[in-house]
Amino acid sequence: MAIFSSTPKKTVKKTAPKAATVKKLPEDGRLENILVAPWLSEKALIGTENGVYVFEVPARATKADVKAAIELVYKVKPAKVRMVNLPAKKISLRTRRGMGARSRRHKAYVYLKKGETIQFA
Repeated sequence: MAIFSSTPKKTVKKTAPKAATVKKLPEDGRLENILVAPWLSEKALIGTENGVYVFEVPARATKADVKAAIELVYKVKPAKVRMVNLPAKKISLRTRRGMGARSRRHKAYVYLKKGETIQFA
């Protein structure tokens, strides 16, 4: 029956929240291998006019990895990064084997601030 007890209620001091920890990115040369190639399609090339660049990336790559790789390779700071997983596609092999499958692919959309560009050549 704690409601009617005569002992005073103990107050608990709240401590200040801990500062946000910054994720340490790998420095083992992995960032150079994050950007496999620029994605050169008609849709991707139209997006470059608006500051959106598309890159093929490995499946294990994260948004933070892609952002750090862009900063390292192209010396620009991305505003945001979006990742897309493309499914495998069935393709015709035009032989007796019939159908095959194109492998899964992963790409990253990198949004830059207005006025910043990336040169591919």
